[in-house]
Amino acid sequence: MNLETLRDKPLFQMTGEEFIFLQNRLNSEVPIKTLEPEKGKKYVYGMRGIAKLFDCSISSANRLKKSGKIDEAIIQDGRKIIVDSELALELMKASK
Repeated sequence: MNLETLRDKPLFQMTGEEFIFLQNRLNSEVPIKTLEPEKGKKYVYGMRGIAKLFDCSISSANRLKKSGKIDEAIIQDGRKIIVDSELALELMKASK
């Protein structure tokens, strides 16, 4: 089977064999990256995690995040928030 012609062919016109061949071929070409936290680093997740880290309310944690003081420690994708706790604490210490 020719890979280029299969890539151009609409999915609804493919046979099951062609679709499986194309899927297996493309999956073997593209390595899948997984987002794994670095070893030894401590992370907190979400606004509740920020609130626990700084021992404050969730609304105070939200104000802190919006202030930009800990932006370097925050990784955000949509609604998912991951915070490097050690870096966040250092940034807060430096901002005072």
